Amino acid sequence: MRAAWTTGRVRDAEDLVLAKTAPGALMRRAAHGVALHAARLLDSRTGGVAGRRVVLLVGAGNNGGDALWAGAFLRRRSVGVTAVLLAPERAHAEGLAALKRAGGRVGTVEDVDFADLVVDGIVGLSARGPLRPDAAAVVARVRAPVVAVDLPSGVDPDTGAVDGPAVQAEVTVTFGAYKPVHFLAGARCGEVHLVELGLELSEPDLQVLDRADVAAHWPLPGAEDDKYTQGVVGIAAGSSTYPGAAVLSVGAAVLATSGLTRYAGSAADEVRRRWPEVIATGSVGDAGRVQAWVAGPGMGTGKAARDVLAHVLGAGVTTCVDADGITLLANHPELWDARDPDAAVLLTPHDREFARIAEPLGIELGADRPAAARALAAELNATVLLKGHATVVAGPDGRVLVNPARSHWLATAGSGDVLSGVVGALLAAGLDPVVAAGCAAFVHVRAGELAARGAPAPASAIVAALPAAIRAVVAPVRP
Repeated sequence: MRAAWTTGRVRDAEDLVLAKTAPGALMRRAAHGVALHAARLLDSRTGGVAGRRVVLLVGAGNNGGDALWAGAFLRRRSVGVTAVLLAPERAHAEGLAALKRAGGRVGTVEDVDFADLVVDGIVGLSARGPLRPDAAAVVARVRAPVVAVDLPSGVDPDTGAVDGPAVQAEVTVTFGAYKPVHFLAGARCGEVHLVELGLELSEPDLQVLDRADVAAHWPLPGAEDDKYTQGVVGIAAGSSTYPGAAVLSVGAAVLATSGLTRYAGSAADEVRRRWPEVIATGSVGDAGRVQAWVAGPGMGTGKAARDVLAHVLGAGVTTCVDADGITLLANHPELWDARDPDAAVLLTPHDREFARIAEPLGIELGADRPAAARALAAELNATVLLKGHATVVAGPDGRVLVNPARSHWLATAGSGDVLSGVVGALLAAGLDPVVAAGCAAFVHVRAGELAARGAPAPASAIVAALPAAIRAVVAPVRP
């Protein structure tokens, strides 16, 4: 599991190490890491390192110093290095001197046009907002792959927000610890590499599950298991208008290794035709016992749906509330009164649904998505899975998980219904809601990638890809 800390906490930890380290030693260590990964990228892209042309985009402060020292190290491998100084009077003096001693030179903006690789050392962790016009004009000329020092310039380090011109990196080399930007704006950062600096940091601000984490938590049947011990999930979804939401959510629960799936709703006939292994009834009152409920996808927002949600929330089991269920909670906050105080609730909103339920509570989504999700989770004493390119899961205890997506294939109708079904299966198996949401989001992304295979795919194809996605995650770790 990888972890990230906000920039203020990282800087405080760096100050402690700097006080015990020889002047310039940490910068040279960081710069050596930048040079190493720049050389690797050069070699992979051009088939060699010696004689290639690297341009350093150098701003004021330490990030510019890191770039200059990295250029000095690259010169030792016979790389032609040119520094474009965006703030010449504030360029890092020692780094610039080191580059010149190594045979590097100071050039002009036009040198960017001939670069085989560009090192972005424009701004550091203290910067906020988009690139300034002069820097943006230089970056606009870049056609070569970019290695970013610590973070792509113009991207907010703590929120990953991009509010204007910003660098698009192929590789980002960061120091001491990962920062939120590396997971919240992963597409901007490219491949991220960490150079250790020996920082001492306490509990992280957010964490990211990797494949081994998901595999370790994913429920697989044992010799003594049966359909009941593996978890029974109930799905209250769909309507005469949206029967497909029920079919998708139920199918996802079935294929995500639910021991038994029960369905309750007006789409019972459609569910039986597609998933004959499901016990389907017309009402939640007839559904039977479950270990977790999923309520909301395509259910509608009328009185009948409201009564269903009230029944489910009072059933005494963990409930995943999605889609129309979230809208019902926003429109009828008295529904929370039906909630069993001992049963966990997990909400899975997209941005607009988040706004519906959060804004009346004085919580704005804004640029800092983890902070907003954490605030809503604390206010409602619920787990919140905030959908987006980077999915954010926040627990009422302050834990935050981020699942960085690597594509946009999941941006399709019905994809959220699939996710809710997977979440429900994991909740029924007894997983902690934060872990269940994180694992479900991870496998959901993999299923989307497998279903797409380079082209847009419908939600039904994502459902069909779930077994392969689970095998791809679990088999290498738990054969």
